[in-house]
This record gives sequence, C-alpha cells and structure tokens, in this order.
Amino acid sequence: MEEDNIHEHFHNHEHGKVSKNKIILNILGVMLFILAIFFEKIFDFSKQMYLTFYIISYVLIGYEIILNALRRLFKKDMFDENFLMTIATLGAFFINEYTESIAVLLFYKVGEFLQDLAVEKSRKKIASALDLRSEYANLKSGSNTIKVKPEEVKMDEVIVIKNGEKIPLDGIIISGSTSINTAAITGESLPKEVFKGDEVLSGCINIGGVIEVKVTNTYEMSTAYKIIELIENASSKKSKTENFVTKFAKVYTPIVTFVAIFIAVLFPVILNINFSESLRRALSFLVVSCPCALVISIPLGFFVGIGTCSKKGILVKGSNYIDLLSNVKKMVFDKTGTLTKGKFEIVEKNFVESDITNDKIIEYVTICESYSNHYIAKSIVDNYKKEIDLSKVSSHEELSGMGIKAVIDSKTILVGNEKLLNKFNINFESIKSNKTILYISIDSKYIGYITLADTLKEESKNVINNLKKFGINETILLTGDEEKLADEIANKLDIDVVYSELLPQEKLEMFEKIKSTSRKTDIIAYVGDGINDGPVIAQADVGIAMGKGADIAIETADVVLMNDEIEKILDSIKISQRTKSIVKQNILVVLIVKVVFLVLSGFGISTMWEAVFADVGISLIAILNSFRIAK
Repeated sequence: MEEDNIHEHFHNHEHGKVSKNKIILNILGVMLFILAIFFEKIFDFSKQMYLTFYIISYVLIGYEIILNALRRLFKKDMFDENFLMTIATLGAFFINEYTESIAVLLFYKVGEFLQDLAVEKSRKKIASALDLRSEYANLKSGSNTIKVKPEEVKMDEVIVIKNGEKIPLDGIIISGSTSINTAAITGESLPKEVFKGDEVLSGCINIGGVIEVKVTNTYEMSTAYKIIELIENASSKKSKTENFVTKFAKVYTPIVTFVAIFIAVLFPVILNINFSESLRRALSFLVVSCPCALVISIPLGFFVGIGTCSKKGILVKGSNYIDLLSNVKKMVFDKTGTLTKGKFEIVEKNFVESDITNDKIIEYVTICESYSNHYIAKSIVDNYKKEIDLSKVSSHEELSGMGIKAVIDSKTILVGNEKLLNKFNINFESIKSNKTILYISIDSKYIGYITLADTLKEESKNVINNLKKFGINETILLTGDEEKLADEIANKLDIDVVYSELLPQEKLEMFEKIKSTSRKTDIIAYVGDGINDGPVIAQADVGIAMGKGADIAIETADVVLMNDEIEKILDSIKISQRTKSIVKQNILVVLIVKVVFLVLSGFGISTMWEAVFADVGISLIAILNSFRIAK
C-alpha cells in the first residue's frame, strides 16, 4: 500500500511518517519560542531581539502549513484548514499577539502529530493483517533449491516451502503434507490440514512439514497479489458520505471566511468594540471553523471499516461499498456454490438383491467415474474415501450425454442415466425425482441406483434468517435448476422469492427486471460464484463473490468472501452498518461542537487557545471514536 496515497486519502495535510529533520526543526522552533518569551516577559530585551526570535520560531513551526496554503492559493480548493490557520496566525501577529499566534501553531502541530500516530497505528494494524507479500521463493532446480523473487517463478515450476515460510505463489502440493495458517487470506484462525493434490494459496503460512508445490498462477495472478491490489485501490473509491464532506467543505470554508471578515470589519460598528478586539474574534472564529476533524475522521472511519472486514476474510474494494452495504434492502442469491456446497453428494443408495455387496457396487461406480472430468463424476470420486485401484479396469468408454461403460474385474459395468440403460436394453424401473439419479447395471443386469444432490451449506439458513435483522426486506433466489428443486431449496431456507430454470442470459435479464421494479432508493446486492454470475454481479449495486468461485466473478465483484463462508455476509453488513453509524456520530458531534465554539469565538467569549482546542481536540475524539469500528 502506498503510504502517500493513504495519507492523502485521510487528510488534506501532507501527512506521512514524521521525518527526523521535521522533528529537529519543530524542536528548534519550540526552543526559540521559549527563548523569545523569556526575552520579552522576563529579561525585557528590545522588541527587535524577541520579535526576531518569534518570527524564526513561527517559520520553523508553521512553514508546512504556510507552504500548503500558498500551493493551494490559486487553486479551486484554496479554502482549506491550511488557509484558515495561516490567515488566523498571521493576523494574530499583526495585532502583536505573538505568543498566542505561535502557541496556536504549536498546539495545532501537536494535534496533527497525534492524529498521524492514530492513522499510522491503523495502517500498521491493517498492513500486518494483510502482510501477504513473500520476499522470496525457493525454486527447485534439479536436486537443489535456489532463492528467487516470486515474480521470477513461472507456471508449472516447482517451489519448496519450509516450516514457518510464507507461501509465495498459488499452487498444488505435489509432495508432502502440512498445516497452513490461512488467517491472512480467509480470516480463519484455525490451521488447515493440506495434503498431496490440495491447492494452497499465496499469503498463507506453512506451520508444518516441508512441501513441494507446483505453481498454478504467476505472481501477478496470485491470490496475495490480487488482495494487495484490491486493498490498495479501495481508498480511491469514495463513499457518498466522504463525497458529501468534500462538497460540504468547499461551500462551508468560503462562507466562514467571509463571516470572519464580517466580524472583523463590522463588529466594531455594530457592537461598539475596537478593531483590535474584533480582529481577535475573527481570527479565533477562523481557527475553530477549520474542518480538520471531518476531513480526517470520516475517511479514517471507512478505512478502519475496510480493514476490519479484511481481517475477517472479507475484501471490500472501496469505502463506497461499505456505504452501500449498510443500506442493502434486497439480496439476490445464486444457488450452486453459494447457498449450496456446489458439490454433489450421495444422498440415497437403492440396490436390488445380488451377490455383489453394496460397498463393491460403490467401488465399481467410483472406478468408472474416476476417468471422467464431469462435475458429477468428480463429486463421486471426492466422496469415495478409499484408495481407487485402476488396475482392475480392462476397458473404459464415456458415452456423451448418457454415462460410462467399463469392464472392471471382467464385469461389464454401466453407470449413467436412463438413456444409457435403454441403449443397452437393460430392464429397469425409471425413478421420478428432482435430484440426480445414476442407474447401475452389472453384466446386463439392473443392480439399482444412487441419488446425488447438491447439499445446502450448514450456515445458509442462519444467514437468510438473520438478514432481516439487518434491514434486508426481501431475499431472492435465481437458479437454473428445475422449478421443483428450486422451490424445495427456497422453502428450506425461507427465501421470499424464487426464479428457476434460468439460462445464464436469463439470469441477467431477471435481475434487471428485479431492479427496474424496485424503488430507485433500494440498494440491491447479488451473491454468486460462477462464470455465469459475472454479468449479474457487475449489474448489482453491491456484487458479492465467493472466494473459491470463478475468477471473473471475483474480478467483477465489489466484495469478496475469501474463505467462501456465506455467513461472512452477515459480518460484512454488521461492520458496514457499524462503520456508517460511527461516521455519522463523528459528523454530528463535530458539527455541534463547531457551531457552539463558532458562536463563542464570534462574540469574544472563547480565546484563540480555546478555539484551537475545539478544533484539534474534537479531531482526536472523532479519530478515537473511529477505532471503535474495529472492536
């Protein structure tokens, strides 16, 4: 994350880490300020002597503020806190209030420094949670390994990851097994056991044995790189609240400037006070009017919100989506891989009596399916927990649209749909079901069938039920499944509306219809994971993708649930609503305090010192309040 970009986002000041030179200059300025006070008040030196020290002190402490004001002098956004502080302190000098003028600058700089510390603390906290970059990769070269930069590793090359090392690139384990800490990617604190053939993601930490990994993504395509890029770009997308403050400041600052001129020029006539007193009031008025607290605390609040989400494995691509998430009224869901596991499981076995055991039948089915790339075949193989002995296979043929014919242990096995058994004239009883049925024949005899279904994620019902608590008025399901199955899923989950048997292009058309028939003020979110969900995610006010879904869905989405847990939606909405609530608190408190002290300073009740405390003090209070988002 680029440091300068972050600080520009937080503050109109050119903040950053305070350099040693700046610290030295400020300390020197403070020392000269103290000397000037002694020369004027105690030793009664000549005015020329202590005035020289005051001027040098003023320049050393306030030069950044003055330079920033001068840089913006001929720009459209010249009316900022730098402008206000410069005018106020130079004016104080003009009326011989040297001590007060420099003290104002000093107090202001101390406040700025404390604000910088708060921002930096937040940055480091989030950066540590997203410390995904690896400095090197152990590239395997023959029997040796060489340390190279992750950017230099190519696809299909093999890297070695030792205990305690960060995984530099996405890949598949080809040797060894281990435990990995996935907290930085998924927010999950418990270690994950991985074995040969399992996928591992960059950014995770190996906390077990040595593993060899075949690289499946180059550095620019790796999970860690994409996450870092998303977080870096997040602050460029401002929320409506932030944009409101920007517009507010552009109108507000010129107004208070002209009010200050009015106080300085007309109060002597209206209130019968001397010009020196009216000028002091005007200067105090300018100091307290500085919109610093809003400029700092509001972007910081959203940044803390984004960081809090990221630590829970939720990537939010901009503070505008925090804003939108907090106001979602309708949530539309894809089914497969989103509300369901996206993985077929055997839910029923129905076999006729024969000499072959049920376990043997399942073994034959699994061996048949192990040659296929079909998603059902993969699910059956994944469900089979024993070792598959392919040496038993004499022949294997996949019949498109029907199923598989294989010879195993000298037995002819048929596994597939009704068309397959009809093709080979097998007598069987057809089953009517909204689930997937695989019929089985051995040596031309019908053996029975197995039923497969995509099972619901355990947390799906809890998510749907709890969305109402967060102000979601309506939940909708869009799916390509048959109407009967879609209705069954919707009833189990208490989903309000369901649209079924949709082709990919019809999904988008239906979503656009939902948007067009909703109120213009309704924020509509869509949650999906597949390639066909990409266009719908792009059309949604807030597009949410599952982290293990298709790349296009993740790329298009505004929010990504990295650990693929649907219940993270509740966390994302909860954090966004808390963020919005605390940001609103900051705006309200800041404006109330501003108005009170503007009136007090305008009528001479508060001094410039109190004016600065009102500005800097309320800024710090707003910043501290923003950190409550992370609790």
